[in-house]
Amino acid sequence: MSTDTATPDAESDPVGYFLDDITYHGKSDRTRASYERVLRDFESYLADGHQAIPIREASHRDCMAYVHSLRGNVEESTVATYASYLHRFFAYMTQVGVFESNPMTLVMEEMDESINTDPTRREIDLQSMRAFVDSIPHPLEQAIVVTLLKTGMRAGELCNLDIRDLNLETPGPRPEIPVRAGLDGRPDSLFVAAEPTHGETSNEEERTASNKRKRETTVPIDAELGSVLRRWLAIRPDTQSPAEPLFVSTSDSWGERLTPNMVHHIVESHAREFGWYTDGGGAEENVTPHYFRHFFTTHLRDRTGDRGVVKYLRGDVAQDVIDTYTHEWGTRVRDVYEAEIYSLL
Repeated sequence: MSTDTATPDAESDPVGYFLDDITYHGKSDRTRASYERVLRDFESYLADGHQAIPIREASHRDCMAYVHSLRGNVEESTVATYASYLHRFFAYMTQVGVFESNPMTLVMEEMDESINTDPTRREIDLQSMRAFVDSIPHPLEQAIVVTLLKTGMRAGELCNLDIRDLNLETPGPRPEIPVRAGLDGRPDSLFVAAEPTHGETSNEEERTASNKRKRETTVPIDAELGSVLRRWLAIRPDTQSPAEPLFVSTSDSWGERLTPNMVHHIVESHAREFGWYTDGGGAEENVTPHYFRHFFTTHLRDRTGDRGVVKYLRGDVAQDVIDTYTHEWGTRVRDVYEAEIYSLL
C-alpha cells in the first residue's frame, strides 16, 4: 500500500485516486495492494513503450498488447485476473467521469471464456433478491437459499454437504466433527467434493444426489453466509446418519438428509409467493434452485470481470486451472470473492 499521506489527484495520479476510493469503499489492504501492483505495472509498461503515454490515454490496443505481454510469463488464470483489475479500474474511472471511456471493454469481450450457457431467464435485480431472501423466516430455508445464491452450487451439491465440509472460524453450535483435511488453514469456507454419486456410499451414507463438478472446490464463506449457517446450526436436528449431513429436514423426514426434490420444493414455494413461479412456466420464467446458480454466475462475473475465478467457484474448470486457483486460494480466489460478492441481508 502507498504510504503517501496526501490525497492523490485524479488528473495527476488516477491510479492513486482509484486506490483511495476503493479503500473508502471498504476494500481490504490486501485487495488494494493487489490492484496497486497490477495498475502500477501497467503504468510502467505504458511509460516504457515506444511512445510513453499516461494511463488515461491508453487505448484498447495498448491494453491488449499489455495483456498479450503477460502470456508466457504467468499462468492464464493470472492473465485473466490482471485483465479484470484493469477493467474494474477503467470502468470506475469512467463512471465517476475522470476518464472518457473504458478501453478494456473490448479487450474483455475478446478474451471472453464461455461459461455454461443458460436459456434467457427472468431478470431479477439485487434489491428484489434481497427482499426475497428477507421474506424467508425459517433458518433452514433461508440458509439453503443464501448458500445457493452465495456459492453458485447445484442443489445436489448442497444436499451432499456434510458437517465436515464446513469450516467456520467462529463455529457456533455444531457437532464436534473435525473438518476435512482440505479445509485445514482455510477458515470460513465450504468444501464441495466431486465424488458423491446418487446411489453410491460416501462418508458411510448412501447418497440421493450426485455432484457434477469436474474437480473438488473450496468456496469462501462471507460474513452473511456464515451468519445464516450458524443460525441454522443452532436449531439443526440430530440425525441418525454417520455422515452428519449439513442440511437435514425439519418436516416429515425429520433429521434426514435433504434431497434435491426437497430443496426444489422449498425454493418453489417461496418463489410462488413472489410471483416468480407458475405451473407450466419454463426456465425462462420460473425461479428454481438452478436459477440461483445463473444469478450467481451473472452477477459475480459482471462485478469482477474475472471469469477464471467464477468458473473455479462453479466447478467448471480443468485440473491445471483448478490447481492454480487451489494453490493461490488464500490470495486470489478469496480476495476477489470477498471484494465483489454481493450483499443479500
